[in-house]
Amino acid sequence: MANTVGPGGRTGIEEDIKEDATELKFPKEFDGQGCDALMTSEVFLLLEHRRQQSEQKEEIEEMNEVFVKTLDYSRRLSRFKNRETIRAVRAIFANKGQLHKYEIAQIANLCPETAEEAKALIPSLEDKMSDEELEELLRELQTKKTFQ
Repeated sequence: MANTVGPGGRTGIEEDIKEDATELKFPKEFDGQGCDALMTSEVFLLLEHRRQQSEQKEEIEEMNEVFVKTLDYSRRLSRFKNRETIRAVRAIFANKGQLHKYEIAQIANLCPETAEEAKALIPSLEDKMSDEELEELLRELQTKKTFQ
């Protein structure tokens, strides 16, 4: 393979490396220090905070259409409604070092009901933990969703 520089300064070798969430292949920036995968609930809290800040400013900033649509989308799909619940959800995963941050966010976003469903939706979980361990984790997650 020729190692030529392609569009955007990328080499031919780099262009052949494909990102694939099913195999947990992400750009190097995603796996870097200080980078995390956010749950939809966390995105909603951040955007809602930004919206409130905009409303409090003396200068009224018009929120662009993309921001408003993203806020609405995250509001609709947010599984956990408050900061305390989100912290509790993150705490469930704190001792699950075998899970990738992407898998944690996906489990929290999708809230599958069974280990079989979780592994069908997130294929990389297949060899990470036993069905019993995953079922227990999903029960804890469901409890947080129910009692908020």
